[in-house]
Amino acid sequence: MRVLVVHNRYSSAQPSGENRVVDQEAGLLRAAGHRVDVFERRSDDIAARSLLGKAAVPLLVPWNPAVRSRLAARLRAERPDVVHVHNVFPLLSPAVIAACADADVPVVATLHNYTQVCPPGTLHRDGKVCTECVGAKVSLPAVRHGCYRDSRLATVPLAVSLAVNRRRWWTGVERFFCISAAQRDVLVRSGMPPERLVVKHNFVPDPGARRVGAGEHLLFLGRLAETKGVGLLMAAWDRLAADGGAGVPLVLVGAGPLEREVTAWAAGRDDVRYLGLRDPQECWDTVARSVAVLAPSVAMETFGLVVAEAMAAEVPAVAAGHGAFVELVENGVTGLLHEPGDAAALAAAIRRIATERDRNREMGQAARRRYERNFSPAVGLERLEEGYRAAIAGRYGGGNSTPPAGDAHTGSRGDSRASRDGGM
Repeated sequence: MRVLVVHNRYSSAQPSGENRVVDQEAGLLRAAGHRVDVFERRSDDIAARSLLGKAAVPLLVPWNPAVRSRLAARLRAERPDVVHVHNVFPLLSPAVIAACADADVPVVATLHNYTQVCPPGTLHRDGKVCTECVGAKVSLPAVRHGCYRDSRLATVPLAVSLAVNRRRWWTGVERFFCISAAQRDVLVRSGMPPERLVVKHNFVPDPGARRVGAGEHLLFLGRLAETKGVGLLMAAWDRLAADGGAGVPLVLVGAGPLEREVTAWAAGRDDVRYLGLRDPQECWDTVARSVAVLAPSVAMETFGLVVAEAMAAEVPAVAAGHGAFVELVENGVTGLLHEPGDAAALAAAIRRIATERDRNREMGQAARRRYERNFSPAVGLERLEEGYRAAIAGRYGGGNSTPPAGDAHTGSRGDSRASRDGGM
């Protein structure tokens, strides 16, 4: 198949799991013989804009007319079989969906977060889960609370985009890939068309090396942010230290808004090491030397890439018992779940997974088997191809994996579809 990937790359200042997933899927498809091209914008490029250009960026969030015309022209010239949309914020906008309609190309979209129902995409506010905007036609609560970057003004473009583009998304995308069943449940409750929502977990490359022995440390690998449970983890670790410790050190890898607090907290301690950012190979090596990875997110995660990466390395996880973690981690079998937001429960789970070594080894082995069944590249490729074929068939009718020759993306079909969508 000929696939065009559409993605607004996140800032390189913060390592992005979503960027990594997009790149890995493209590589997987190419290795399988598919032709994959990319239409992208980069958030890094905003810094090079003029002052007026930077000021105009929020206006492009709901709609970028230049992107519509450029993408539509490229689609008509290259005639891909399917377009795979990932992130469109802030420089692409939902105009990419209209461009695909203009050129009459079927679309699949991976929903990496909750941006279809929540302006910041987190379902999290003031330290707790928030679903006030789920099912609402206009995300007024998000604006009122300033949910994006703690700013009402910054939240407005996102809320406007949701309100004016909801129907375009829901009718213009043939298949939405939800990356967990937990995410799909929330989106169905919000009113999204369930027949277009399918679960396709992220896949994880096989690291080639697995844990040997019991492991050297407990590991937090991710963004140093409150939503990831970093504050909760520090509180739980202090409880453990006051009660004799876990027997192995805690290693933290990553960067984010809590970096200063983490650096100060770890300074001078023998039981904590903060390593900052590390390259992908170093991260894999650190995971493979872990007693367990810790994923204490207080927000409802849509997937949990670090948990799947740990599974690939035969390492169990301790994770918060909500969101996608409840389907990634089988409690007591492939890892342990703890009560979300409860420092005492997290501390107890950490102590158990660090001290029950035989059980830990069994959980690691079970985690690897689960990875092979559900999150391996072979499974990821199969589900991608299935989704693409379904989208193509859904657009053109019947069970053919490709439209009839010479009738795929004619200008007249694109024009008629654009007129039905109303345009912008």
